[in-house]
Amino acid sequence: MSCILVTGGAGFIGCHLSAALLSRGYRVRVLDCLLPQVHDGQPLDPVLNDVELMIGDVRDPDAVAKAVHGADAVVHLAAEVGVGQSMYAVDRYVATNDLGTAVLLQALLAHPVPRLVVASSMSIYGEGLYRDADGNLIEDVIRRPRRETGSWDPVDRQGRPLVPLPTPETKRQALASVYAISKFVQERLILTVGAAYGMRAVALRLFNAYGPGQALSNPYTGVLAIFASALLNRHAPQVFEDGLQRRDFVHVQDVANAFVLALETPELVSDAFNIGSGRPVTINEVATEIAAAMGRSDLRPALLNKARAGDIRHCFGDISLARRELGYVPRRTFADSIPQLADWVRRQQTVHRVDEARRELEVRGLVA
Repeated sequence: MSCILVTGGAGFIGCHLSAALLSRGYRVRVLDCLLPQVHDGQPLDPVLNDVELMIGDVRDPDAVAKAVHGADAVVHLAAEVGVGQSMYAVDRYVATNDLGTAVLLQALLAHPVPRLVVASSMSIYGEGLYRDADGNLIEDVIRRPRRETGSWDPVDRQGRPLVPLPTPETKRQALASVYAISKFVQERLILTVGAAYGMRAVALRLFNAYGPGQALSNPYTGVLAIFASALLNRHAPQVFEDGLQRRDFVHVQDVANAFVLALETPELVSDAFNIGSGRPVTINEVATEIAAAMGRSDLRPALLNKARAGDIRHCFGDISLARRELGYVPRRTFADSIPQLADWVRRQQTVHRVDEARRELEVRGLVA
């Protein structure tokens, strides 16, 4: 029976992945530091009772060396997550995401594995792919401040709006936050060193994962969990800009399945894949639908009409490459999954910390 090491495996995606791997007969070893911001004194997911749980920091060479010894494959999930927080906790994000990845790779030089999969991020694209009014594809969109253009949306040099398109893996990266920079470095480290030492390395560029098990008290987690936590505490969801920015929300079970496919697919031509739903949803729609599912339709989204440093306007995935090479097919739709998520949220206890997190950004001049 193969042993799969999952770094950061006690987190949201890691627990769903562990359950999927266990159901397929794998032995699962988890290395996780149980970061308080994520776990916040909450009981660990029961699936962790069935794995070999090693408490340790991915930056600790001794802990990582013990974890990789005897592993047959590695899924690297360990990372600090949060665009906004990364802009003022720079050393923490770079240390965990990039130094932690380097420590893991150093340990793997002594114990290489046939397959190495890293959780990358759609954030490395910056803005998604766009088309201008003349039909040209635009890959390097950088939004100017709204006070200069009069629009939240990107415009061309003539002030004409650009049309967002599904973003493929071939789009040039545009790193708009410390988080994005750290995830890009993490991805490139894994792909470069893995290939040099004969480890088949794969990066899954995850779009906005959601589902039961998210850290609801973490104000830097996914926006859907942040909205659900606010509603549970009878607060209106706070929406930056005008709420019409578009994202790609993918259910965590589909994400877990993508990692299984990346581990098991014998021959892969490409080394990086978008993992999303392929369907864009506006942030206003997210806030409205989760409120309705939780019986809080009276708590309408509170539009802040402010933008955070590092945020992008539109990005949703072209997942055709993952369909073709991995056989990846998302099974869960956003509309069908929201009631299940709402039922789970209602059974949780959370601490509402969004106002505190927003103030942290404002005092540093990162909201305008």
